[in-house]
Amino acid sequence: MRYGVNLLNFGSGTTPDSLVRQATDARELGFEFAMISDHIAVTPDVHEVYPAPFYDQFVLAAHLAGRVPGLRLGTTITVIPYRHPLQTARLAANIDRLNAAGFILGAGVGWSAAEYEVLGVPFRERGAITDEYLTAIRAAWREDPTSFRGTYVSYEDVRTAPAPATGLPVWVGGNSPAAQRRAAPAR
Repeated sequence: MRYGVNLLNFGSGTTPDSLVRQATDARELGFEFAMISDHIAVTPDVHEVYPAPFYDQFVLAAHLAGRVPGLRLGTTITVIPYRHPLQTARLAANIDRLNAAGFILGAGVGWSAAEYEVLGVPFRERGAITDEYLTAIRAAWREDPTSFRGTYVSYEDVRTAPAPATGLPVWVGGNSPAAQRRAAPAR
């Protein structure tokens, strides 16, 4: 059995030093991985649960990769529709390459309709966007150059190297039938 922790990357008192301390403590206590939460726009509904300041999960993972060797890093979930799939694929693959212990991409659809609205992403289409973007992300990790034609995103002959170093896993968060399907996609 492997164990991990969720780093608290938000709230008053959260500083770069406290974040490094959390990750170092996790490694020294024997945890194999540390996961980081995602919110881009801390709207009032998000702030009630996850108060600002809120450190970006990918920036924080890159920061910790250079300061806490031996700890695999990941995202509790990345709200997949918030970012272009090529950006998510590259961020995750780069951190996986930069962190010798590897990276885990946690993936989900998110819950804050207000945050979706601020970002200009259709909340009611978040499941379909997530499905499409996950397909594009996985393809970008396998194919370089990569091309994709979908409902929400299309591109041709885009180079995305470096590829992940560790066979980067995607852990899907959620308990709906759709989340379960995303967790074990057809091959």
